[in-house]
Amino acid sequence: MSQDALAQLRALHWLPASSPLLTAPLLDWLMEEDSMTRRFEQHCQQVTVQLVREAFIDAGELQEEGDLLPADQRFWLREILLCGDGVPWLAGRTLVPESTLNGPEQMLQQLGTRPLGRYLFADSTLTRDFIDPGQVGALWGRRSRLRLSGKPLLLTELFLPASPLYRALD
Repeated sequence: MSQDALAQLRALHWLPASSPLLTAPLLDWLMEEDSMTRRFEQHCQQVTVQLVREAFIDAGELQEEGDLLPADQRFWLREILLCGDGVPWLAGRTLVPESTLNGPEQMLQQLGTRPLGRYLFADSTLTRDFIDPGQVGALWGRRSRLRLSGKPLLLTELFLPASPLYRALD
């Protein structure tokens, strides 16, 4: 499941926010400015993280993601499944340029099973450059470039079939 979900995440096709495929209930989820962890907590008792992979990768392993980040040689990669009451609701992939990992931002390498949103949205220096909605098959996702103290990271999220996003579309 986790490798399939991450393969689908990497296959997302990006759409303009004006796409006719993007209905108001869908945009309500995909363009969420606040923490998705917080939003999920409104739909379950407990949000947990299943860590799939954490490691440095070389710039050569990036695909088009590299166009959205500084030209560093190495990037911290974190791939997870975010679960509501133990059920995978979201596959997440975070890419952090090595140049971002100085000062307090070094904590990004030590999140373990702590949701990224709990760390990011506790920081008053957090800003978001953009949110791109995307689709792969019947699944929806999004990517955002966020900045901590002006230093970028890229977060890509795929909403899995059990996600409350899809209940909102029924």
